[in-house]
Amino acid sequence: MKFRGLLAAVIVLAALGGAAWWSERKEKADAAKPAADTTPKILAVPEDQFQQIDLVKKTGDTTELSKADGKWKIVQPKPLAADPDAVNSLVTSLSSVASDRLIEEKATDLSSYGLNTPSEEVKIKRKDGKVQTLLIGDDTPTGSGTFAKLEGDPRVFTIATYVKSGLDKTSKDLRDRRLLTFNSDKLTRVDLTAKGQSVEFGKNNQNEWQILKPRPLRADGLQVDELVRKLRDAKMDLSGSDEDAKKAVAGFSTGTRVALATVTDANGNQEIEVRKDKDKNYYAKSSAVEGIYKVISDFGEGLDKGLDDFRNKKLFDFGWNDPTKLEIRTGTAQVTYQKSGDKWMSGSKQMEAPSIQAVVDKLRDLTATKLLDSGNGAAILEATVTSNDAKRVEKISVWKQADKYYAKREGEPTVYELEAKAVEDLQKAAGEVKEFQPPKSGKK
Repeated sequence: MKFRGLLAAVIVLAALGGAAWWSERKEKADAAKPAADTTPKILAVPEDQFQQIDLVKKTGDTTELSKADGKWKIVQPKPLAADPDAVNSLVTSLSSVASDRLIEEKATDLSSYGLNTPSEEVKIKRKDGKVQTLLIGDDTPTGSGTFAKLEGDPRVFTIATYVKSGLDKTSKDLRDRRLLTFNSDKLTRVDLTAKGQSVEFGKNNQNEWQILKPRPLRADGLQVDELVRKLRDAKMDLSGSDEDAKKAVAGFSTGTRVALATVTDANGNQEIEVRKDKDKNYYAKSSAVEGIYKVISDFGEGLDKGLDDFRNKKLFDFGWNDPTKLEIRTGTAQVTYQKSGDKWMSGSKQMEAPSIQAVVDKLRDLTATKLLDSGNGAAILEATVTSNDAKRVEKISVWKQADKYYAKREGEPTVYELEAKAVEDLQKAAGEVKEFQPPKSGKK
């Protein structure tokens, strides 16, 4: 019995000693390995040091970007304008490439990571002459990351999949896809030919859009701004194949012209023509870039507009700039309201501000249901509105013919047909303007 007890004690002691030895060995081994949460930087380059970026795919596809005079351009596979936002995003990604973790300190077999023949090489040439190349290999077995290393550095890391996708770019991704490259802030003229009409827009002294041709007319600034936005944002579709590109050329050549637009800024003119094929696909050809491209239908439809779509149907231009003076004549009665500070005055009398505001609102809302080229009648109401620090003075006259109301702006031939209710509401508001009454003090 004593022997058995001694044997058991020896076995237990040996087990404890072996566990202690294994624990000590494991601690030393773990100490030699990088911590699992260590995420050292693979690449760090100041953004102002980038001079050239080469993106070389395993397939042989190469995109070369070069910076000159502060602007990026695509050099390879052929000279192209670069999209500043897309390239700046690439530069930001490359300026600080962090790893998910360090896999091996001194890798000798790069083939197991796909780094002997990388799926992509990203070469950065800096202003100081230094060249750094990031190698991107295979995805990890779990698919949660990708192996990567810096050329000349023996360490192998993993990077997140979103980092890889941020660097996986081609010239299609990085080129300027705008069909027109004008500066909308410096735009001075827009010409649009559509629906069998040619319309020219220009800015007046108050920087507002006006119709210049076919004849001087008031323009709906919001509609012209929307036209400019569509022209500015028009982009080529580069997602298709070479076969799709051929279809675009064929579709344009056999299609029906929808619109021809010309924009003029400080750098000159740019022109774009849009056509539609029998399947209602839209294609565009621009003077600013080479080629013919499919475009979204929203762009084609946005240019398919005629003169009346851009005419201003509002009777007054003062918009949300509140007037400082109103002159209203109905029949033989005429009143003048002048704003002084935050008070409306009629001569020496202070008027009730809300009742004046009601008249202003009705004048602001006067909108034509139809525009006519001529017409006239005996005025039943005249209104003159002074706004914009007295720089804008607008006068209208309204007359009634049968059961319809019409109006004209002083000095303009256009006749605005108005809704009867809108005129009658204005007349009612004008008749309800009241003199200001101070609040009566309460008695205790």
